[in-house]
Amino acid sequence: MMLIDTHCHLYLSKYDYDLKEVVDRAMMSGVKKIFLPAIDSETHERVHKLADKKFINPNSNLPISADEFEILPMMGVHPCSIKENFEEELTIAYNHLNSGRKYYAVGEIGLDYYWDVTFKEQQIRAFERQIEWSIEKNLPIVIHSRNSTADCINVVRQYEGRVRGIFHCFSGSVDEAREITQMGFYLGIGGVITYKTSDLKDVIAKIGLKNIVLETDAPYLTPLPHRGKRNEPSYIKLVCAAIAQALNKDMDRVAQITSENALSVFQMTG
Repeated sequence: MMLIDTHCHLYLSKYDYDLKEVVDRAMMSGVKKIFLPAIDSETHERVHKLADKKFINPNSNLPISADEFEILPMMGVHPCSIKENFEEELTIAYNHLNSGRKYYAVGEIGLDYYWDVTFKEQQIRAFERQIEWSIEKNLPIVIHSRNSTADCINVVRQYEGRVRGIFHCFSGSVDEAREITQMGFYLGIGGVITYKTSDLKDVIAKIGLKNIVLETDAPYLTPLPHRGKRNEPSYIKLVCAAIAQALNKDMDRVAQITSENALSVFQMTG
């Protein structure tokens, strides 16, 4: 079974003391690729350092070899980082995209109306600007849409047919899921699908696997039965299992299709 974690903040300080063990557990669980979303200039160096790190493990029992395993960076400015200095943050991110370093998406970008709407208009402008970068660079976008899914859909619709990507941490309705997938976008499904209060299993049952990718958003949104503890990429198997249960499919089949979807949106080969 090959799994791809399309959204993981593995560079954060919560992993400083046991990063190697976390990565070993990911590989033991069959995780072949981990995609790192950028937040703002305070995290860029950590993202780059982790993406450049080589994890060499002599343990031949791991299903994923050190040569196969990849940690892959994105570049963008998170909507919660859009403040008074957002133009400066955008300039820094755009300069990175033009630096010659390989990035796999513009992200994580979007809108967040949960914490603060003081800079709502600036969030929208920054979102639109970064979508334009993705078109210029032929990169997918990875969208944060907390309490703002409808507005994110409306912004993306302006660029429909010219941009592709993932609505990260999707937890919306069936109608929203259909709107997003009809635009050719994918839904990033994570630990929330395991929560008893979540309707995601019903949503997935109605829309199927065609536009689904797996993610953890680690260290956040830890799936059951580990909820309340730090999330990590190895727990993506729990997300895969919950989707398989919702669709009455084999886990291997869910892993295969969602991995193929991830490779497609990021324009990569296996």
